[in-house]
Amino acid sequence: MKHEIIHSTDTSECLAYQIARVVYAETGAVSLQLVEALTSMIKNISDKFGIPVGEIITDSEIFTVLSADSPHHARLNADCATRGFQMCVRVAKRMLSGALPDMCYGAVRCHHGDVIPQWSVSRGYIADVDGMLFYL
Repeated sequence: MKHEIIHSTDTSECLAYQIARVVYAETGAVSLQLVEALTSMIKNISDKFGIPVGEIITDSEIFTVLSADSPHHARLNADCATRGFQMCVRVAKRMLSGALPDMCYGAVRCHHGDVIPQWSVSRGYIADVDGMLFYL
């Protein structure tokens, strides 16, 4: 796999690629709906708790894919030229420009449907988007 270093002085462009890398790794870009929902959740967290987006996307408590133990950790090294990754970039840019509506109903937490994290046991999810459960 060939990696390309992206040089840009536009910080929003760099941030969009960083967001896209995490979103792609978590979702596998299985659908636009899921990519938009997860990207919306990042914005919801930032708005609700005042945390910069750049910090949110490095939080392994929120994004389990950041842990080397995650079965999808290798997706963090995805080829930037793939269609799925480019979809994630476009959605991240929409979110950063304020043009992405909330596609996850205000959710600030999520997990894949095949696992049940301890924090989710006492909560009810508000959305199931392509096998990912979203919570307030």
